[in-house]
Amino acid sequence: MTNEELLQIIEQAVRDNVTKLNLSGRSLTTLPPEIGQLTNLQTLDLSDNQLSSLPPEIGQLTNLQSLDLDNNQLSSLPAEIGQLTNLQSLDLRSDQLSSLPAEIGQLTNLRSLYLYNNKLSSLPAEIGQLTNLQSLALDGNQLSSLPPEIGQLTNLQSLDLDNNQLSSLPAEIGQLTNLQSLDLSSNQLSSLPAEIGQLTNLQSLDLSSNQLSSLPAEIGQLTNLQSLNLRSNQLSSLPAEIGQLTNLQFLYLSSNQLSSLPREIRQLPNLKKLDLRRNPVPIPPEILGSKDLTKAPGDVNEILDFYFRVQDPTETEPFYEAKFLIVGEGGAGKTSLAKKIKDETYELQPEEKSTQGIEVIRWHFTQPNGKDFRVNIWDFGGQEIYHQTHQFFLSKRSLYALVADTRKENTGFYWWLKVVELLSDKSPVFIIKNERQDRQCEVDRGQLQGEFDNLKEILPTNLDTNRGLAEIKKAIQLYISNLDHVATPLPKLWVRVRNALENNSRNYISVEEYFTLCRVNNLTDKKDMLRLSSYLHDLGVCLHFQDDSTLKHYVILKPEWATTAVYKVLDSQTVKQELGCFTKENLKDIWQDGEYADMRDELLQLMMRFKLCYEIPGRPNIYIAPQLLSIEKANYTWDDRNNLILRYTYTFMPKGILTRFIVETHPWIEQQEIVWKNGVVLNKDQTRAEIIENYHQREIKIRVAGNRKKELMAVITHELEKIHNSYERLQYQTLVPCNCEKCEGSQTLYSYPLNELREFIDDGAYLIQCRKSRQMVDVRRLIDDVMFQPDRPDKELNPQVVQLQKELERKRDESLTHRLRDSNQEEKPIMNSQSVMEFEKEIFISYAWGGESEQFVNQLNETLQAKGIKIIRDKRDLGYKGLIKAFMERIGRGKCAIAVISDKYLKSPNCMFELVQIAKNGEFYHRIFPIVLADAQIYKPVARLKYIKHWEDEIKELDEGMKGVSAANLQGFREDIDQYTEIRNTIAELTNLLKDMNTLTPDIHSKSEFESLLNAIAHRLDE
Repeated sequence: MTNEELLQIIEQAVRDNVTKLNLSGRSLTTLPPEIGQLTNLQTLDLSDNQLSSLPPEIGQLTNLQSLDLDNNQLSSLPAEIGQLTNLQSLDLRSDQLSSLPAEIGQLTNLRSLYLYNNKLSSLPAEIGQLTNLQSLALDGNQLSSLPPEIGQLTNLQSLDLDNNQLSSLPAEIGQLTNLQSLDLSSNQLSSLPAEIGQLTNLQSLDLSSNQLSSLPAEIGQLTNLQSLNLRSNQLSSLPAEIGQLTNLQFLYLSSNQLSSLPREIRQLPNLKKLDLRRNPVPIPPEILGSKDLTKAPGDVNEILDFYFRVQDPTETEPFYEAKFLIVGEGGAGKTSLAKKIKDETYELQPEEKSTQGIEVIRWHFTQPNGKDFRVNIWDFGGQEIYHQTHQFFLSKRSLYALVADTRKENTGFYWWLKVVELLSDKSPVFIIKNERQDRQCEVDRGQLQGEFDNLKEILPTNLDTNRGLAEIKKAIQLYISNLDHVATPLPKLWVRVRNALENNSRNYISVEEYFTLCRVNNLTDKKDMLRLSSYLHDLGVCLHFQDDSTLKHYVILKPEWATTAVYKVLDSQTVKQELGCFTKENLKDIWQDGEYADMRDELLQLMMRFKLCYEIPGRPNIYIAPQLLSIEKANYTWDDRNNLILRYTYTFMPKGILTRFIVETHPWIEQQEIVWKNGVVLNKDQTRAEIIENYHQREIKIRVAGNRKKELMAVITHELEKIHNSYERLQYQTLVPCNCEKCEGSQTLYSYPLNELREFIDDGAYLIQCRKSRQMVDVRRLIDDVMFQPDRPDKELNPQVVQLQKELERKRDESLTHRLRDSNQEEKPIMNSQSVMEFEKEIFISYAWGGESEQFVNQLNETLQAKGIKIIRDKRDLGYKGLIKAFMERIGRGKCAIAVISDKYLKSPNCMFELVQIAKNGEFYHRIFPIVLADAQIYKPVARLKYIKHWEDEIKELDEGMKGVSAANLQGFREDIDQYTEIRNTIAELTNLLKDMNTLTPDIHSKSEFESLLNAIAHRLDE
């Protein structure tokens, strides 16, 4: 804007006696003196310009109440600024101010002063005269101290001082008794004054990223505090007075030096989040939460329960053990490297025997602190037949080495690096170049590290001469010692149990024997027993598959024993010759050694668990390993008219997606014959589906023909999505074919990325152009033509598909859960009465208190109790001072939830919160057991709309009420309005699902003593 244009605006504003003037973003470099003529002005916005100074005439705007100078280049303010005595809000953010004039103190009506992101190194004493100030933002400056006069700002409610250079606080800070929010993060504070305890109205205190080594006892006086952030300090202990903060909800303590917790921390009844990650506390990492600090910490109750139940801080022991996995193509030198690491004097064999499956080698080294470190080296066989199976053993808490034979061009760098990235949570990895006969190999380090940020080193070696071996061992020791879990103090109880397991000479023990061993070593809590076995599973110490109905009853003490057994089947010449087909008789021959004979059933179940084989339906004791199927396409005919077509394309395609899919869908393989290594034809309800993988083109193509095309397509995509979700960060696209006139019936039809179609719908754009015909196509029809499920893959399947999906799951589970049989071929019970108790299953009930609803629940409760079935309900099981929201979230996660739906229920925030939680935790249809009372109006569309209107009115009423309260006093209310909004957004979908279910009337349930309900719940609990 030119100066002339600006003058014209000012002149017009003077003539119009304007009270508001917006000059933001006009590229102004100066203000003319004429600005002082706007004496009626109350609001002036000059933000986002290039002003380096203000004219003295600015002081003539004596009626000004709001002045915004945000994002300019002001290096100073004129003294005349002090004449703006009616000013209530002054915004000077993101300027170049290095000082403030003393006259700033004359702005005694100022309520808000924003000065963050300037260059202030000090504040004038006159700042203390701003006694009406409520909000002061000084973050992002260079303040090294605060004047004592800061204490005169007794009306201050919010004070932001983060990102400065404060090394101390004046005692006068304690005079700010109305302060509700104080941000002192990213300073250099090494201590806090005792007077901090006088801030008794404080609700939020942020002290993260300072140098605090202790907290004053007076911190306990902040009894209104709700959030305390102490991340990234040097705290080695917490004062006992922390237990007096009874309103505290959020306590962030990550990245300190805490090795113990005061018992008083258990006195915080409202604590919702406790972040103790990256501290040397004796709590396992998986309990503390994700190592990614941007993600939520672990459950506060689990953290404290574990610490105070199991942990005696004086009875811990650092844990120095990790898993080192060596991967790569066959013959690259992996076994030679593993043996050389363990023993440098090992002489290489002219023809080193290839590893069959996996070999585990123990290696110990002494750390600089004198402590012994144990490394479990996993040497993986490199043959392609093993690649899919190896993926089940690539785990977190590990270091990886990819060995490349420099004599060969195809080192498979990309494939192995990608697999490690996808399956190991980006654990660190080396490339080790095995330069036999000193043949050099150039690797583009920059390009690889640009794509794989977990690639740490590229190290050359000649294992024949040991050249480079010392450097490799040094690098291994450095990186493996710095894995997150290493040196974590674990309970000595855990370490004792771990040692006892290792000292056991057997290959496996029953879970009951494991529990007994834990009890002998004084580890008595079942949850901790299972946590420990899971922890050791990750480290490769043992295998315990807790979520498998058969394998959870065994702890495999020697992982290599089990994996070798599995690979013996895949390596069997008999099985290979039969193209992956084998029988129970074959397994007797393959597993004839005594070490396998008594565990054949469980080892077969292990293969099924890994989706390596399935029993052919209708042919008992005959199995197929899809990896060994013929590569030749099966011979069959296909009618390509009116097909539904869908394609998946992958940026990187892990091996084995299709063979896993074959196992998952095997009950529907056409005639149990039309299947080959790269494809399968399914046949269900006069509908056929062809699924073919083209690995080299990184593509899976699906064609469906017949009566129930959409339903079958929905089940197929659901199964593929489950496989996709088992990989971290797998990148792929779902491509939907065009249905324009030119593309229909064409063999080269155009395809649209499904995510692009969804973006169009989200933006309200319902037409998209075909790149082939240039015709405009309806986006909704494109999706609807192919996808018979919600427009988001994380939502529930359409109810019309659920029964089909359940049928597949039932048949698959029957086939893949290998029943243990004795010599008389009678089924042996998988679980005895004691082990049933190890895996208790809970049945919750969600209902509205009072009236017919509660009467019905009481009747239901009495009937179930008489049958010996306990349901968990809030009035009985919540307990005094129990946290209501936590209980409701627990219902949301439950395997079975009976929901008694009434009109009151659908209008209750707590009831609807429970229903939304059940939906958010997935499998809504499977986990909810609804009973709909007569007053719940969900069967007519108009009636359902009334519930949406109810929640819209609730949101509006709360929103209007919040407008009359200052923002600083609204903590907690925002959560309520978010909750109401979430209910409003989902109630239509949830009531639509409920109305589609045959829930039976309350009278039918009562007269039958809830027989149908109990049968449905029993079936669910058995899943």
